Amino acid sequence: MPEHKLCFSAQRGFFSHDNDIADWKFRATTQPSLGLLDRPYPTDEEPNEGAARDSSSSAQWARFQSYIKRLNSEDPQNKQYKLFYMVRHGQGVHNVKKTEVGREEWNRYWAKLPGDSTANWLDAALTPYGKAQATGLASLWTGDHGIQSPQSIYSSPLRRCLQTTSHAFAPLLSQTIPIVKESLRERLGVHTCDERSTRSWIAEAFPEFRIEEGLSEEDELWQVDRRETIEEHTERSTRFLEAIFDNDRSETIALVAHSGTLIALFAATGWGKIKVAAGVLYPLLVCGTRNPTVKHCLQAATLSSGSRLKVN
Repeated sequence: MPEHKLCFSAQRGFFSHDNDIADWKFRATTQPSLGLLDRPYPTDEEPNEGAARDSSSSAQWARFQSYIKRLNSEDPQNKQYKLFYMVRHGQGVHNVKKTEVGREEWNRYWAKLPGDSTANWLDAALTPYGKAQATGLASLWTGDHGIQSPQSIYSSPLRRCLQTTSHAFAPLLSQTIPIVKESLRERLGVHTCDERSTRSWIAEAFPEFRIEEGLSEEDELWQVDRRETIEEHTERSTRFLEAIFDNDRSETIALVAHSGTLIALFAATGWGKIKVAAGVLYPLLVCGTRNPTVKHCLQAATLSSGSRLKVN
């Protein structure tokens, strides 16, 4: 088993997504105020006798953020908490084709082609509807609901995620530069929609992004005849989280990625095997505990027989 510097655990008791079900037919959606629960925190000020706690969305978010800061002050050398906004890209051209032909036929034949007579899905782009889904998320950062804006934004280098980031976080991009991270890619191999464009194309098409050091010009990870396993994807996601916890001091971080990548991140943090709908923001508070004696931190990487969730 691979050795890890940190163990990760998703925290319950903060968002309505606690009640999401790990069922193939279920799709999580963006909730009002991101589903933040109206609950007391140890950091709440003592209310005046007979006074009711302010239950407005902005007050709830302010109290939640204060609580996260308290958690991060208790044992900063060994334990950190980060609130992740996990965004699945909006509807892509490939998603439309998959719906048209069905999952089985898509995986058997169409996913291996670069497109058909009407559409190209190699490094698939968003559809107009997918762009509208992403644009809809931008209102989260401009309303009076008090939702904490992300202090850092990371995106998969695949076109549909870069487009989603540009639309979903448009109000923030003048102050926060999104970073392109190879580790946030969808499962690697076979499916042409998951083959990356060149680094130079990304730099020209999305100049507002910062591309991580080490991203190769050509896609050196995608293979035509081998699909990355779920376990390998989860391991890749765990390494990504380790890098974030080690190098980014932000408490609130947006990750724009893919259905399979979100499931891998959920597995890396012990969360449920939840499918997230396209164009959705899914909040998750994650604790990273530093423990060099722990050799295996993938609490949910190995899915039990009969309960493996398909992510192809």
